[in-house]
Amino acid sequence: MKTKVGFIGLGIMGKAMALNLVKADYDVVVYNRTQAKCDELVAAGATSAATPAQVVSECATTVCMLSDPKACLEVALGENGIASAVGEWKSIVDMSTVDAATSAKISAEIKAKGWRFLEAPVSGSKKPAEDGQLVILGAGDEDVYNEALPIFDVLGKKSVYLGEIGNGAKMKLVVNM
Repeated sequence: MKTKVGFIGLGIMGKAMALNLVKADYDVVVYNRTQAKCDELVAAGATSAATPAQVVSECATTVCMLSDPKACLEVALGENGIASAVGEWKSIVDMSTVDAATSAKISAEIKAKGWRFLEAPVSGSKKPAEDGQLVILGAGDEDVYNEALPIFDVLGKKSVYLGEIGNGAKMKLVVNM
């Protein structure tokens, strides 16, 4: 079995992405605000966590794929959120589509803990997510980007590194246009 990876957010895109990681033999720990959404992933071989903090505590790398900035801020900074977890040398990879300011706020909180952060929004929809054919737009900690490449290879057909935090969010807007 490959590395243990956390995955938070099992909506239309996240469920398919997490399932691809399970199928690629990653040890995946999942969390969703609606806990019932974890059941299919658990049946496929993932384990379920009760809170985002628990996911981060168990995994060196945690991927987030949430619906909007409000959800991202709640999961990252709220009660039992990512930033409340205890542990050393954690990497957070936020693949949600959010604005640059939201990414910057979450990044600052994660870095204040001594952890590392990469925004990595994706271009693609449900079918490319199911087929592992997303385009991943990484920005932030370049070491995290490089370490996450094997994960990105499972989730997407192409990934690019775009420099500082905010550039991924900005490029996602350009791609959507």
